[in-house]
Amino acid sequence: MSPLWQLTLARFREFYREPAALFWVYGFPLILACVLGMAFSEKPVPASNVDILLDPANPSAAEKLREKLGADPGLNIAFNDEATSRKRLRTSKTDVIVIPRPGTAGGHEYLFDETRSESVLARNAADRALLRSAHPTQALPTETAVTEPGGRYIDFLIPGLLGMNLLGGGLFGVGFAVGDLRVRKLLKRFQATPMRRSDFLLSMMLSRLAFTLIDIGLLLGFAYLAFGIRVRGNPLVFLSLVAIGGAGFAGLGLLLGSRARTMETVAGLVNAVMLPMYVLSGVFFSAARFPEGMQPFIQALPLTALNDGLRAVMNDGAGWEALPHPLIVLTLWGGISFAIALRIFRWR
Repeated sequence: MSPLWQLTLARFREFYREPAALFWVYGFPLILACVLGMAFSEKPVPASNVDILLDPANPSAAEKLREKLGADPGLNIAFNDEATSRKRLRTSKTDVIVIPRPGTAGGHEYLFDETRSESVLARNAADRALLRSAHPTQALPTETAVTEPGGRYIDFLIPGLLGMNLLGGGLFGVGFAVGDLRVRKLLKRFQATPMRRSDFLLSMMLSRLAFTLIDIGLLLGFAYLAFGIRVRGNPLVFLSLVAIGGAGFAGLGLLLGSRARTMETVAGLVNAVMLPMYVLSGVFFSAARFPEGMQPFIQALPLTALNDGLRAVMNDGAGWEALPHPLIVLTLWGGISFAIALRIFRWR
């Protein structure tokens, strides 16, 4: 009987006999995807809030601006004094302030926050409304609103959740499992059995990879049924990315659990590796938002490479050309981690 096969089979039995493990591995990711999908589902763009500054010396100027801006249904107009308007802009209760400037070239002034996209969009919308009111006879260009598959936030989010599950499964499912076996003093019993160290470590990686493939299949099926998300590129490339990512993160999890003597140590190591990648690697928002100087480090992270590859295949319809970079990055991280873990692993 192959030691590798028996050890892998034992991991399967230990897993499906524990209901809590079934929930956290398969149930929780589906609940998370459902909640985030509903929270960030596509909705019509809300109307922009515009404050018109009242001028007690010339109230008619503010009223004329209201008449011009009120013709645009995408603008919510309010009159306020300067102190109130500035406070509302500072607390994001309004998006732009329009100040009447009779006698000037434009006749008005905009006050907005250039660091907020809503404020910049509101300024542009108000400017467009005023320009159209100034030239009512000018023909307007044809506008056609479209929603392309792959351009929604949920299309961006699901590949990130797939990568996050692969990372969490590798680090928690392998690193924590090895640490738990050592804390319960079971590893020294394994040491007395006729097997090699590599058999034990590979069985941890293979069992986790099998669990992960099932998890990814369930999550992808849910995303298709609930949000119409599907793999637009080569399915074989997608499966290759999932398999490479699962194996790479399992190797990293083995490294984290190879020497840890307490569960607190394992938890600290796992969180120290996992949480920065959740933030930096583009799970919930694009990694391009970080400064240019950080990009080389971010692009070298395994979760970044995996997420970029998954999005290229799922949303952009990419094929084999999307595989080399994630393959190199994940193979280096996983292979080096497994080699080091094999060398420094201790049973006791």
